[in-house]
Amino acid sequence: MIRVILPAHLKNLAHVQGEVQLEVAGPDQDPGPVTQRRVLDVLEAQYPMLLGTIRDRHSGQRRAFVRFYACEEDLSNEPPDAPLPERVVAGQEPFIILGAMAGG
Repeated sequence: MIRVILPAHLKNLAHVQGEVQLEVAGPDQDPGPVTQRRVLDVLEAQYPMLLGTIRDRHSGQRRAFVRFYACEEDLSNEPPDAPLPERVVAGQEPFIILGAMAGG
């Protein structure tokens, strides 16, 4: 089970409180590596109202003001198919999606 923490505005949009828990691979599926892309695919399938809010619907690229963190590391610039840290895959640490701030 993958634990995902969403920013407050996406929690409101998805009508959830606290962490979201996702089953990334079904019992009969080849699990393969757990990646950002797989987690986001499952998240958007389970919460279709989030489509286009975290990544572009067509290109699949992360939105400019969205960041990904796990295990105290910024994973935002990692390739979407790079495996997530083992502690995230084991459910010990959450995959965190944050809205970045900009200003001037």
